[in-house]
Amino acid sequence: MKLNELHDNPGATKRRKRVGRGPGSGMGKTAGRGIKGQKSRSGVAIKGYEGGQMPLYQRLPKRGFNKPNRKAYAVINLGLIQKFVDAGKLDAASITEDSLVASGALRRKLDGVRVLAKGELTTKATISVTGASKAAIDAVAKAGGSLTVTAAAAAE
Repeated sequence: MKLNELHDNPGATKRRKRVGRGPGSGMGKTAGRGIKGQKSRSGVAIKGYEGGQMPLYQRLPKRGFNKPNRKAYAVINLGLIQKFVDAGKLDAASITEDSLVASGALRRKLDGVRVLAKGELTTKATISVTGASKAAIDAVAKAGGSLTVTAAAAAE
């Protein structure tokens, strides 16, 4: 095989439609837009418009309340923490939000880190995070460690 023999699979590429290039092209004069009317003009924006009928986005029911300043927490499970401790990527003596991000267990902290009880923690670990579920706090205590929740989550 040579460089000049390389080509794409048949049907993989389509030629660009060149509109307004004479009657022989089949797309000349009005360029496939028809005659007159709003859509034949330039600068038309009628995506959500349904001809005066109530648009779909207005007919659908709106429920509840979306809090504009709600906090988004990065979530981590105890099982994942245990996995990273076993791999030697986390020091069980002091696990903080920053150490979780640095080890790669979490991508980013967001508004804080919340620990959940999925999985099992067998190592005695000292964890300090923004939030935690009751089950996670109990599971860490059962393993002989301690999980402290910082004041930032107490306000919630």
